[in-house]
Amino acid sequence: MQTDLGLWAVPLAMLAGAIRVSTPFIFVSLGECLTERSGRINLGLEGTLVMGAMSAYGVALQTGSPWAGVLVAGLIGLLLGGLHAAICNLPRVNDIATGIALMLAATGLAFFLGKPLVQPKAPNLSAVELGWWSDIPQVRSALQVNWLFVLGIVLAPALWWALRKTRWGLVVRLAGESVDAARAMGVSVAWVRLLATAAGGFLSGIGGAFLSLYYPGSWNEGLSSGQGLMAVALVIFARWNPLRCLWASLLFGAAGAISPALQSVGVTQGYYLFGAAPYVLTLAIMIITCSPERSLRGAPGELGVTR
Repeated sequence: MQTDLGLWAVPLAMLAGAIRVSTPFIFVSLGECLTERSGRINLGLEGTLVMGAMSAYGVALQTGSPWAGVLVAGLIGLLLGGLHAAICNLPRVNDIATGIALMLAATGLAFFLGKPLVQPKAPNLSAVELGWWSDIPQVRSALQVNWLFVLGIVLAPALWWALRKTRWGLVVRLAGESVDAARAMGVSVAWVRLLATAAGGFLSGIGGAFLSLYYPGSWNEGLSSGQGLMAVALVIFARWNPLRCLWASLLFGAAGAISPALQSVGVTQGYYLFGAAPYVLTLAIMIITCSPERSLRGAPGELGVTR
């Protein structure tokens, strides 16, 4: 049986990366998209991602159920998001400063509590074998799809539809566009932003659970590699649109797979340079979107208001 795919191994590996590496990006970017559509910015999602990964791994190790770990990770994210929103609802509190402070606090706490979890092996989430029809191991491996990826694919259009077509979505968008208009309609802006930020944190916590329970499927202090912060740039790139967040996440995932894909066909020179592709892409996106004509196109109006 011929299993040497030659150069075809590169796009195949990038497809696998788009499926696996993109999953945390999908959840974190959708969470941040929802948060920012309500007029709130949460830069603490990196800490939420790491804390979710640690808590999911610990719960899965203790209970033997990875899905229990996913649930707990989401609840931890919910609490962190709610805490961020509650603090930011106080007078003269800055969203960005609060988010950075909570990111550092949550990351440090996760590292401290997660030290006993570095060596033990927790049960991982299962995958759907979409490559069952092929006899080629590389194809079968590339088409292993986790249920969280499927959930993310469904969640993106569902969130897009909810924001555009439901009363709840109208209220969230109104809170993000104009506080005065929302209050004139009897909407509690603080309450809406609390719920939206907490829901965004819940999604980010689930993204962290994917990291520790499926890919790469372990717990260590370098697990996130800044994906929570990159997701903020991804939301700007996607123009605060959940569907575009999905496509941008797949793009980031494919970029993250360039280095191992080239290594799989024997290209070893510049391995670390290609490994920096997601960070270069993030920097390029920030440069492209920083022009006055583009930077706030599609942005909720309240994000440009200094509070």
